[in-house]
Amino acid sequence: MRNKNEKPRKQEEQVSLEDVVFGRHATVEALQARRGNKLFIQEDLKSKHIEELKTLAKEFSVPIVWAPKTKLDDMTNKENHQGIVMKITPYEYLSLDELLTQTKDKESRFFLILDSIMDPHNLGSIMRTADAVNVDGIIIPKHRAVGITPVVVKTSTGAVEHVPVARVTNLSQTIKKMKEQNIWFFGTDMEGTDYTKWNVAGDIALVIGNEGKGMGAALKKEMDEMITIPIDGHVQSLNASVAAGLLMYEVHRKRRG
Repeated sequence: MRNKNEKPRKQEEQVSLEDVVFGRHATVEALQARRGNKLFIQEDLKSKHIEELKTLAKEFSVPIVWAPKTKLDDMTNKENHQGIVMKITPYEYLSLDELLTQTKDKESRFFLILDSIMDPHNLGSIMRTADAVNVDGIIIPKHRAVGITPVVVKTSTGAVEHVPVARVTNLSQTIKKMKEQNIWFFGTDMEGTDYTKWNVAGDIALVIGNEGKGMGAALKKEMDEMITIPIDGHVQSLNASVAAGLLMYEVHRKRRG
């Protein structure tokens, strides 16, 4: 039985897609990160997971609103929300200086720079892998690239709450500044050093290019070395998130010894 503060609300909730997360995993992670403002659950939805979610919302003093599926569809542009949508505080990006400062005492830092990734599913998948292999931070451009959207949050299964993301105006200038801290930069290309022979010692940054155009010419000039993943089939390139995943796990494998 629902308690009084869980009854369906009649008034319309004005919610922007940029202000929500949806799906169970993403919602749990956002609650635990204390970013939840209001939790919407599909009316008459019952399960062990829903009860656990209600308990967690109560723990963090997040009010619950029961709503019809049609409303949740509208709030998420008909994405697969699993009957769970939560209004949240905006995602807080780091500046480059903040990211470098909070990682300065770490040994063998590993950063990921994404050059104009446009697909939120790719970004979400990359972030999920980045969390799995302990990437120290991801850097994305402010313009002509996807940011942390609800689709990214859901695809990452909540990894966005654990992997720091810095948003910068100019990637070339960012790389120049990072080189002052003796960080080595590696790009991806059809020609270069086989990724299995990649020397991943020290502080490094891996640059992943745009899904269609690859890495920009200006960024290529800043690379210390180009890394390639051999392809023997008919396709000319791998999906950005697949390539990033292979390379991130190669760093992880070698550093684990």
